[in-house]
Amino acid sequence: MGRLSGKVAVITGASTGIGPVMAALFVREGARVLLAARREELVKESAAAAGDGAIAMRADVTDEQDVAAMIDRAVVEFGRVDVMVNNAAIPGTDMWIWDQTLENWNATLTVDVTAAMLCTREVLRRSMLERGSGVIINVSSGAAYLAVPRKSHYMTAKAALVAFSKAVAAEVGPKGIRCNCLVPGSVDTELWRNWVTRTAAENNVDYETRRSEVVSSTALQDISTPEDISNLALFLASDESRTITGQAILCNAGQYMLG
Repeated sequence: MGRLSGKVAVITGASTGIGPVMAALFVREGARVLLAARREELVKESAAAAGDGAIAMRADVTDEQDVAAMIDRAVVEFGRVDVMVNNAAIPGTDMWIWDQTLENWNATLTVDVTAAMLCTREVLRRSMLERGSGVIINVSSGAAYLAVPRKSHYMTAKAALVAFSKAVAAEVGPKGIRCNCLVPGSVDTELWRNWVTRTAAENNVDYETRRSEVVSSTALQDISTPEDISNLALFLASDESRTITGQAILCNAGQYMLG
């Protein structure tokens, strides 16, 4: 018996990075999973790699009709949705606030916050409220807590996601549904490595020097892997965390500590 045996999950942003790893882990732990992303071929590859019990769907989570269709597909294929993981995100373009554009600002908030609202709304309407059970996991970022120059758009979006998770938890808790916010720090993905490469060039240092600077800022002198983040998501999705809700839970190797 896996830790998610018999459960159904929907994971957005499941074509690259953390999403495919999380989906594969959920499948291994007994869940049936719908992987959704805008890049159809990549998300199909991710679903195939996750194994039996995983299906793929192209969906733009900023589009209300796409989100509704995504949840409906999961319900038709699997009967319900037990776990909604709002993982889709974009970093936007780094800009000083005096250069910030409305296009960059709005695009980042739309994908990183509004999409999570749409997915949460539709999974509640179409499955969780009727059944009186479910788990919603919003994937934020350490940028919600750290002052990072040129990331006003991203910091604002990810901080808003923390607040949104609390609001949802308060509203749906009496209905038997939990909502938490998973907050990774640096994660060794292609996106993060690209950021290290770019900031290394900006600081006139090589890649390894810049990477070491980031890693040395953590208490554990390490950064997370996608597997580390997925393991935390697995715990939050499972009944093992049945009395945990409305929390922002950090997984960042001690890069910063709250409390």
